Amino acid sequence: MQFLDEASVIVEAGNGGNGCLSFRREKYVPKGGPDGGDGGHGGSVYLIGDDALNTLIDFKFQRFYKAQNGQGGMGRQMSGRAGDDLHVKVPVGTTVVDEDTLEVIADVTEIGQVVLVAEGGRRGLGNIHFKSSTNRAPRRTTSGTEGTRRNLRFEMKVMADVGLLGMPNAGKSTLIRAVSAAKPKVANYPFTTLVPNLGVVKLGLHEHFVMADVPGLIEGASGGAGLGLRFLKHLTRTRLLLHVVDVAPFDESDPVESAKAIVRELQQFSPALAERPRWLVLNKFDLLPEDERDARAKEIIEALDWEGPVFCLSAISKDGTQPMVQTVYRWLAEQQRLEHEDEAVHASEQDVRRRMEEESVERTEARLGRKRKPRDNDDDDDDFDDGDYDVEVEYAP
Repeated sequence: MQFLDEASVIVEAGNGGNGCLSFRREKYVPKGGPDGGDGGHGGSVYLIGDDALNTLIDFKFQRFYKAQNGQGGMGRQMSGRAGDDLHVKVPVGTTVVDEDTLEVIADVTEIGQVVLVAEGGRRGLGNIHFKSSTNRAPRRTTSGTEGTRRNLRFEMKVMADVGLLGMPNAGKSTLIRAVSAAKPKVANYPFTTLVPNLGVVKLGLHEHFVMADVPGLIEGASGGAGLGLRFLKHLTRTRLLLHVVDVAPFDESDPVESAKAIVRELQQFSPALAERPRWLVLNKFDLLPEDERDARAKEIIEALDWEGPVFCLSAISKDGTQPMVQTVYRWLAEQQRLEHEDEAVHASEQDVRRRMEEESVERTEARLGRKRKPRDNDDDDDDFDDGDYDVEVEYAP
């Protein structure tokens, strides 16, 4: 199945049914009075988080979604049938943005989460509601209101605990193949990975975490160069970043400068994301002579002025991968425990996630080249006008 993480759709709620203008007419019952029923409410459009979906490919082929209109009222005080609601399934991890205002409507992060994106129109009232002691034969009704219509943009971010980042051909795809059952394409050229890949890293019974491999970044990615800007957003869902550095690049580039370039791109894309815990993974040590490995690792660490965790490994031969994934799992478990037990830690985590989401949306706005324009927030007009009387008169037998 093709991976698609962005899609534009149009959703339209159903219109409310018009009220009925009707008068009771029965034999031997003179002056029966008004009996026009109300219309039915229009159906609304809802989004539902579904864990069975992992791409937005379905929205590439169907872009218009409309709920059912409400039925008009009828004589004998019979109300019209309400329109059926429309429920649209989206992958968990989907952010919903109004394309006209660039307002973030919702963030679908849980299985079964229901989000209202277009509210159905309200029903019109039949003439039975307007009878009074001075107006016993009212010819007044109200029309149903129109349902909400919105141009929406879906942006899916993969749901993972750990994200891999680094330059193209740093060995990220090889690493995720080594520690999980994921089988992304691996080749000896840059930009082999074109779409994010997810892998479940299992250490034992009920001990696992999800790792995401995103396409390699290049300098200028936060400004739109390469594939980086589209896929940096996927890292905003992660708790931990593993910065994979190729210690023996085939193009003889400087690993230190490459690592610094990645950090700069993170900071420019999202300062909050750059503050995320990040561990250094020095990869492809199998390409160096054994007597040079320690010196090479020390040289890179000192040049980066690195003080965090460091893992030296060879992803292709799986040397050193198990100690790394075990350390990662213990760290994730401890973080989850702290969030559950300490309200301050939980609040801090939510604040960081909020900031990353806001910064990600800003970058998306810049990439789309759209300008925010105000939404028409006129209050509902409860006054009657000529259109309110544009109804047909129905006489019940």
